[in-house]
Amino acid sequence: MAETEHAKVVIIGSGPAGCTAGIYAARAMLEPILIRGIQPGGQLTITTDVENYPGFADVIQGPWLMEQMERQAAHVGTRLIADHVTRVELERRPFRLSCDSGDVYLADALILATGAQARWLDLASERKFQGHGVSACATCDGFFYRGKDVVVVGGGNTAVEEALFLTNFAATVTLVHRRDGLRAEKILQERLFRHPKISVIWDSVVEDIGGTDDPPKVTRVRLKNLKTGTVSEKPVDGVFVAIGHTPATALVAGSVKMKPSGYIETAPNSAATSVSGVFAAGDVTDDIYRQAVTAAGQGCMAALEAERFLAAAHERRAAAE
Repeated sequence: MAETEHAKVVIIGSGPAGCTAGIYAARAMLEPILIRGIQPGGQLTITTDVENYPGFADVIQGPWLMEQMERQAAHVGTRLIADHVTRVELERRPFRLSCDSGDVYLADALILATGAQARWLDLASERKFQGHGVSACATCDGFFYRGKDVVVVGGGNTAVEEALFLTNFAATVTLVHRRDGLRAEKILQERLFRHPKISVIWDSVVEDIGGTDDPPKVTRVRLKNLKTGTVSEKPVDGVFVAIGHTPATALVAGSVKMKPSGYIETAPNSAATSVSGVFAAGDVTDDIYRQAVTAAGQGCMAALEAERFLAAAHERRAAAE
């Protein structure tokens, strides 16, 4: 039977931002409820080796890191709910959240940590090698391709920035773009074209990614020229897909102010959104860094601001009585 529950703070999302918000909100005695969503743990659960999260001298696994974050949040008092929010009503407080299960949560303060998803090529072989030679984050995984040959797919700022970054590690970087010109800013294009490690394959798409099964490892890509129809194979050690990210903002579309990029807009140096009492943290608002450590920092900010918001609301009610 469906139930309705009232909480001081509800957090939507269980990635680094959501879990960190839960830790800080619980330590502030706010008894937060964290609704885990359809991909508990966020993007780190599909990441294998993690070498850039502070505090771990050795390489750790993304799913293990998120398991530890969730356990820490629960240990200090966050209630983790295995459900998926399907509707959010922000017209009045407490905010009303409806879930897949039929349960309803009323929140005096709400933290949105729903994350973002990398856009992929939608290839079966791409899914097969994700985390084993296929990545959507050069900053996260570039270090593992020292002295290797890699391909970057895309033609915007992100793709060019990823290609340039990868030159710090890779022996060669090949940018594959489906058009005959890049969409990236001119200054980035100039840097790309000048770099001796980078070459560009124009008018082409990745049709397939090949490799070994045991262990899973990328060894080649099959390319198709869209103008001539010519198909060719290129030996590579890694494929970086850089065709953008999609923030998970559908729940609050039309209710909170968005950036031109489609991410949730927050106040400067703050996690506060355009709706009083609603805060955003992590990849759902961050279209610049998109790192686990920055998401965790924003989760901390959101929880601290939610605590201050609720304290100020309590003081106003007390003064009015």
